[in-house]
Amino acid sequence: MTQKVNRTAVVLFDLRSSENAGAICRTAECAGVQEMYCVGTTPAHLDRFGRVNRKFIKASLGAEKNVRVEKADNIASLIKKLKKDKFKIIALEQDKKAIDYRKLTTKNNFALILGNEVGGIPKKVLGQCDEIIEIPLIGKKESLNVSVAFGVSIFEIIKDIK
Repeated sequence: MTQKVNRTAVVLFDLRSSENAGAICRTAECAGVQEMYCVGTTPAHLDRFGRVNRKFIKASLGAEKNVRVEKADNIASLIKKLKKDKFKIIALEQDKKAIDYRKLTTKNNFALILGNEVGGIPKKVLGQCDEIIEIPLIGKKESLNVSVAFGVSIFEIIKDIK
């Protein structure tokens, strides 16, 4: 069964891995996300010369054909544009202001920001977000792989959107 939701986007900020970006694109497509922004150093399906990024394509399994993937240089400008387009900006990050991702409620357009696998989302960017969510962890590791964290969170976020 295909579930349609409002306009949804995922913003990948300074990710390093083509495989993670491609895997996120695939999961995004499965969740009905329409837009994906590869910001800063995040690799996209095409490089700056228009050549195919084979690692991204392999991981996405063609999902980039159904999700609009765009490159963006500046995260602040992109957030401003998304807010102007009436998107709720949500960051997935461990932060003292974060709420449990299962407690987030949204019925409107939203953009979910994912940060660099090592440094996360900078405080300056978190300050521009409407909500910060996190996935409570039980084990000794401090974080999940970014593509896994996206998969865990996106289906929870969209579960009540009709």
